[in-house]
Amino acid sequence: MAVVTMKSLLESGVHFGHQVKRWDPRMKKYIFAERNGIHIIDLQKTIQAIKDAYDAVRKTVSSGKTVLFVGTKKQAQQAIQKEAERCGMFYVNNRWLGGMLTNFATIKKSLLRLKKLEKMEVDGTFDNLTKKEIAALAKERAKLQKNLGGIKEMKELPGILFVIDTRKEAIAVAEAQRMGIPIVAVVDTNCNPEGIDYPIPGNDDAIRAITLFTQIIANAVVEADNEAGLKIIETLGEDDESAEEMMTDMSIREEDREIDIDSYNGEAPASSEIDEDTDEDELPVDVDRVYESK
Repeated sequence: MAVVTMKSLLESGVHFGHQVKRWDPRMKKYIFAERNGIHIIDLQKTIQAIKDAYDAVRKTVSSGKTVLFVGTKKQAQQAIQKEAERCGMFYVNNRWLGGMLTNFATIKKSLLRLKKLEKMEVDGTFDNLTKKEIAALAKERAKLQKNLGGIKEMKELPGILFVIDTRKEAIAVAEAQRMGIPIVAVVDTNCNPEGIDYPIPGNDDAIRAITLFTQIIANAVVEADNEAGLKIIETLGEDDESAEEMMTDMSIREEDREIDIDSYNGEAPASSEIDEDTDEDELPVDVDRVYESK
């Protein structure tokens, strides 16, 4: 099954670039033609770039690392949050705080503060505070949630970054490059593709185009998770087969054998019958029991 089709790219308007006067010459190799003063992106190269990015994300997730979705422009906020949550990854869709990657130790403190405020609200701590104190803490929690809610459970640096609009997210791109984190980014005709590990030439302003790109990356994450799940199931299946072989080789004990209820007449099994030579008055005695006289 193809990662994406030419039809879906055309329907989403991925091929529309910016005005000719706003172009970045470094994007020349990705531009197909010019129409009415607007650059048209070569979708053949876009499809190949999407496949490369898809494989990179899938391999990263398969190795146990995470993906960070970044898109703070209004057109991208909803799609980034929705698709990141769908595939269980982290996202930043409101504002990129300087040092999110290069100073992650400090960001961790803010994440701990956010969790502490959420816990205080639940465990009844707010009941012992004044209205003014509660309002101040609620305001602080809302601010932290808005900026850091998408990475609240992120305990270490991500394995790869997915960025919408490298011009707007220039700080995020610079931090990822400094930390050696691979970058998958949608680059429009006014962007610089250099320094991006997996540039995807395409429209980074249209909501439909942004949603399509984000869905593709999220699908790569889901596929990697499914592959990991299948491996676990196969491993369990092999263990079950070996256990079944062990049970087959074991001999069934006498007391574990089934008894046909219809043919059972209430008589004791032959192994428990009293020897015919035993006198009628002589009863079998359980030597393991201790009999005490009253």
